[in-house]
Amino acid sequence: MSGRFAGRQVLVTGGGSGIGAATCALFAREGAAVTVLDRDGESAGQVAAEVGGRAVVCDVRDGDAVTTAVHEAAEAMGGLTDLVNNAGIGTAKPLLDYSDKQFALLIAVNLTGTFHGIRAAGPIMLAAGRGSIVNNASLTGIRPTRGEGPYSAAKAGVLALTQSAALELAPAVRVNAVAPGMIESPLTAMVVANDAWRTAAEAGTPAGRIGTSDEVAEVIAFLASDAASYVTGQTIVVDGGSVLPSLQSDALLRAISESGF
Repeated sequence: MSGRFAGRQVLVTGGGSGIGAATCALFAREGAAVTVLDRDGESAGQVAAEVGGRAVVCDVRDGDAVTTAVHEAAEAMGGLTDLVNNAGIGTAKPLLDYSDKQFALLIAVNLTGTFHGIRAAGPIMLAAGRGSIVNNASLTGIRPTRGEGPYSAAKAGVLALTQSAALELAPAVRVNAVAPGMIESPLTAMVVANDAWRTAAEAGTPAGRIGTSDEVAEVIAFLASDAASYVTGQTIVVDGGSVLPSLQSDALLRAISESGF
């Protein structure tokens, strides 16, 4: 099969829906063998069938299970050239309202799960002498938002882990991250389904709209591709420019304008 990822073997965690599913589809279209890893076996199987890949049921919180799943996928595909650590969960509530259990869950899935993927795939890639890992972080890992304290902390950890892995696995393995803003996916379904909330989100985005999973998948694919062969330890923000406005400057300029100055 032809394509920029022909001959490559790719594993995507959280590949059963949203950005993960879009990423699986893109890699498959571009010639890669794809393994869809997800804790939901039904969704993993559906995406695998759609992309002509294979499905693996696994909870990324379980380090031993992730190691087993990654090694089995590599054996089945004839190698492992690319890993996309995409699995993640989120919620929103005031910081002081989070229980220990809720905090631990968000860290375990979003941060520890990413570490489990890197630890499992790293030795395989190093032995082969090449590889690319792309971690799905979040804009809130760079600029935290109210209500997402534990999630933001986990994603900030993913950014630091990305840089550490890039240093330690170089030069054979490149490790990068994407930091999506508001993207239409299962994680944002509640916002997207509410017309007033969606309108508010779009109004605060210079691009004037919410992004798509396909758009994030394209950036992930770029980072994994040979076009990014000299890029490692980096994070690309995919947010339609939403992080650009300054609340302080906007409030000041509004006050100045209203004063008639």
